[in-house]
Amino acid sequence: MKIILVALISVFVGITGNAQPIRDTLPAYKSIPTIPPFKLMLVPDSTAFTKYDLKKKKATMIIVFSPDCDHCIHATEDLLAHYDLFKKVQIVMATSLSYPHIQKFYKDFKLADYPNIKVGLDNSYFLGTFYDVHSFPAVFLYNKKGIFKEFFDGSVKFEKVAQRL
Repeated sequence: MKIILVALISVFVGITGNAQPIRDTLPAYKSIPTIPPFKLMLVPDSTAFTKYDLKKKKATMIIVFSPDCDHCIHATEDLLAHYDLFKKVQIVMATSLSYPHIQKFYKDFKLADYPNIKVGLDNSYFLGTFYDVHSFPAVFLYNKKGIFKEFFDGSVKFEKVAQRL
């Protein structure tokens, strides 16, 4: 009888021990609260653009997107429709999709007309990995000191984003 009781307790402890959730590691942006050291190849001229090219003492919005994503297209339309709310914000749009796709997106949305919006190729998908992006677009806000403020995932309304700045 004691052997059965010990065996049942052992099985119960084993089952409940295995039921404990495995703790995931935090995405890098949660443990490193400053703008990451990214490097992009900008459209339209393939120049390099890094964290160090950002202006100091200005809020920054980093958008990880895909030019062929319907949600990203609608989000860009919404961003441009509310552009007046973001004139003083540095906007960095990064994607790992091929350069011709980015160029088309850049031209279709006439992003050259918006001097504070930088669009570029993230060859190594550094930002997507740093932010642990699971859906597009992914929007990350940083305050004027370059400290992480807030994250928006998937379909987002830019009026709401502007309120958080």
